[in-house]
Amino acid sequence: MMLFSVINMKLRDHYPSLDALCDDMDIDRKTLEEKLKAAGFEYSEAHNKFW
Repeated sequence: MMLFSVINMKLRDHYPSLDALCDDMDIDRKTLEEKLKAAGFEYSEAHNKFW
């Protein structure tokens, strides 16, 4: 839940997209999405957040 909360806060406050966040923070997007999907969350490009 902490990862979900932190990523959504960063997306809301600092990044226009998940790609921008991953590029800036040197995070592998696929790995991040897999970890959050395993916890039941998926990324919505339309809303720029995981839910």
